[in-house]
Amino acid sequence: MQFTKKVYENIYWVGTNDRGLKRFENMFILPNGVSYNSYIIKDEKNVLMDGVDSSALRTFLENVDYVLNGEDLDYIIVQHMEPDHCGSIDFILKTYPNCKFVGNAKSIKFFKQFYPNDKFVDGRFIEIRDGDELNIGKRNLKFIFAPMVHWPEVFMTYETTEGLFFSADAFGSFNVIEGHIQAKYYINNDSWLDENRRYYINIVGKHGKMVTNLLKKVSGFKINAIFPLHGPVYEDKDSISFILDKYDKWANFKPETKGVNIIFSSMYGNTELASDLLASKLDELGVENIRLRDVSDIDFSYIIADSHKYSNQVFVAMNYNAELYHKMDAFLRELVGTGYKNRHISFIHNYSWGGKSLDIAKSILESGKHKYIGEDFIINSSMTENQERDIENLAKAIKEDLDNQEI
Repeated sequence: MQFTKKVYENIYWVGTNDRGLKRFENMFILPNGVSYNSYIIKDEKNVLMDGVDSSALRTFLENVDYVLNGEDLDYIIVQHMEPDHCGSIDFILKTYPNCKFVGNAKSIKFFKQFYPNDKFVDGRFIEIRDGDELNIGKRNLKFIFAPMVHWPEVFMTYETTEGLFFSADAFGSFNVIEGHIQAKYYINNDSWLDENRRYYINIVGKHGKMVTNLLKKVSGFKINAIFPLHGPVYEDKDSISFILDKYDKWANFKPETKGVNIIFSSMYGNTELASDLLASKLDELGVENIRLRDVSDIDFSYIIADSHKYSNQVFVAMNYNAELYHKMDAFLRELVGTGYKNRHISFIHNYSWGGKSLDIAKSILESGKHKYIGEDFIINSSMTENQERDIENLAKAIKEDLDNQEI
């Protein structure tokens, strides 16, 4: 049974939903799955834009067959050779023997790495270079190389006639398609934006400079629709403006929200109590946006996304065997791996019987060129009554800093 969607005149979504996948790239949890987007452009030449994961092969092949409706497939353009998109293209090449495989030099290299025994591509590969164009009839396709957004072979495709942008993994998001395929039905939903941000920050975020290079490259293009490889399509002015603005902030490591994200770990509750007391003091000072996250109990990808979202962070460093608590250590290293920088940060430190957890935490974060706010709040096992003023002073320093920021 086919499951297809018309997304533009003579352009059809032939992708699939995957609710069974529990972790994207076997790392990032997926409470509501993910979509694999693929599109067919029908013209004098029929073009398939990318494939899907091999787990969704049967539905995908039925979708392609249904939309082609007896016509042949002339080209498959593979913008991104990651298996969740290329896991089906060998079957496409086998099913449609006249179909040409369009990609760049690195695309064919990756194809041969993933499919060392398949010869379907021999004599059928069309190598493109940055800026090359392919006319398919009424429509004309221009190829825009976007290396490291987020793999080295990535390119994107701009349809010059109507201003349609096939954007590979850029502008994608977690979650399946729920009936609507247009982004305008999702962008006012905070939970969708959270999943969109989590997708970008954890998968693409490290390569912010390459994303800004891409945005500059296409800044003069008239874009009337964006077709990503995951999540909904952007086909109205407001949705396009919305996602381009988000990408500008994310790629340039700018905070979206003026607020405080407190990230803690606690074995017996004393460090957690200090975190709660700081949050309470911030509330009393009128800070509206406050979030507390326990690294021991939440998938890191959520906390990392929030760390990029908020202007201020408080990292609660706790000793464990004279080192930094293992999950906090792992979290901070993963956070830094996403390119985290240019934030205003503060510290709470619980050292109990000794150790260097605070020094380790600061060392991990030092490459981000952050601004340190307030005095480190340091406790030995648990807070004492006379330390309440110290935590109030840290809260006041953070509040003053927030008041002086413009976002």
